[in-house]
Amino acid sequence: MIKSDIIIIGAGPAGLFAVFEAGLLKLKCHIIDSLPMPGGQCAEIYPKKPIYDIPSQPEILAGDLVSKLMEQIKPFSPGFTLGEMAQSIDKNSNGEFIITTDKGTQHQAPIVAIAGGLGTFTPRKPQLDRLKEYEDNGVDYIIRDPEKYRDKKVLIAGGGDSALDWTIFLSNIAAEITLIHRRSEFRGAIDSVEKIQFLKNNNKIKLFTPAEVFKLEGKNSLEIIYIKHREQEKKIEIDYFIPLFGLTPKLGPIADWGLEIEKNAIKVNNSIDYQTNIPGIYAIGDVNTYPGKLKLILCGFHEATLMCQSAYSRIHPKKKNILKYTTVSGITGFDGTRKEAQKSTIRAIE
Repeated sequence: MIKSDIIIIGAGPAGLFAVFEAGLLKLKCHIIDSLPMPGGQCAEIYPKKPIYDIPSQPEILAGDLVSKLMEQIKPFSPGFTLGEMAQSIDKNSNGEFIITTDKGTQHQAPIVAIAGGLGTFTPRKPQLDRLKEYEDNGVDYIIRDPEKYRDKKVLIAGGGDSALDWTIFLSNIAAEITLIHRRSEFRGAIDSVEKIQFLKNNNKIKLFTPAEVFKLEGKNSLEIIYIKHREQEKKIEIDYFIPLFGLTPKLGPIADWGLEIEKNAIKVNNSIDYQTNIPGIYAIGDVNTYPGKLKLILCGFHEATLMCQSAYSRIHPKKKNILKYTTVSGITGFDGTRKEAQKSTIRAIE
């Protein structure tokens, strides 16, 4: 039996940052994740995708963000159960939660924080003949290593942030990149749409809207794509076709734990601490929902912080937690390491 103060289900950015915030409160965490490495989607699906909305980081690759979070939590020595899915939840006689994985590993803690992102997911695929034949042979649904597409002809289909971001990123890597979308309007960030238009105007990319792929061809691998653009059919020679139509998420076994679910997300009380309808179980990051919810990594960090403060009060109901700024208190890890706060003098201005 693995015991800790907080069991965190999900090793994505929100789950990892929760370890740091819990560590500041001297709470020990253990993380469970079905993937074989920490990082969630940032590590598994788009480690080389640039992220632009992390404070102090004008641009950071998703994989690098994970590395920095792992470095940040190292002093607090979290435990990891990787490659195993949280399967069931029970309570013992002391009122603590027992989480059992699909491989039978048991974990015990008074607090559970679900930070499972979108849960388990599969890519949405276009309905095309011979599509399966070319999967991993010219058709990719996830970009793990952009260098794979260096000096290649790439066609991306989609109208969301992922399609726009990867088109922008690969415009400096691929020999030729084409973006198509079945509508004339994109769903992505305005800034990204403006960058796409700039790249098109400067002949850095080819852009077809509204347009759809209707046929794939190739002998041993994908070689040609046919698209319908307005009233015309076009033949495009390519090396890779990347349809980025989003992911179909599923909560998996967590959906059967008695939690209040709304549209495949866990409802939480965002006015206080992101607790679910079951006391002692919290949900943070993309896995939760509440009025005004934004699925941003930044928001997940905020939710993790308040969740840990609430968890401390549940674990130590008779202790008063006085918030101490790390600029004053420094950071003392469970491994004995300590980062001293830089001392400063504040003078009154007369």
